[in-house]
Amino acid sequence: MKIQENQIKLLVEKAQTIKERAYVPYSHFPVGAAVLYKDDTIIQGVNVENVSFGATNCAERTALFTGIANGYSKEDIVAIAVSANTKDYITPCSICRQVMVELCQADTPIYLTNGNNDIKEVTVDELVPYAFSTLDN
Repeated sequence: MKIQENQIKLLVEKAQTIKERAYVPYSHFPVGAAVLYKDDTIIQGVNVENVSFGATNCAERTALFTGIANGYSKEDIVAIAVSANTKDYITPCSICRQVMVELCQADTPIYLTNGNNDIKEVTVDELVPYAFSTLDN
């Protein structure tokens, strides 16, 4: 599915604005994510920290898991945007990348942003070129 320029802009804006709701009392590193679905629904997510850092959930997973809870599947995802107040483009952590391999298609566009509102487009396959995606022997 071809994504329109105005859809990209809106998706990135949703990722940028939602990060202000992140729960980050320990790292002070807010991240926002937004997932666009084929029906034009956008589901947002933020990182939610915990004093036991392993219990922390990233923004990308929050948004993707909420999509699953709302009945969406990997075939429904059009694109994802991720935003943080960084100098360079924010990239998903390795756990989030693995979840994207599972819950998105390989050619799903991921829009990475930085604190200057620059946008870089990559795909899930580019983020995880040798993805672990099957339990086949």
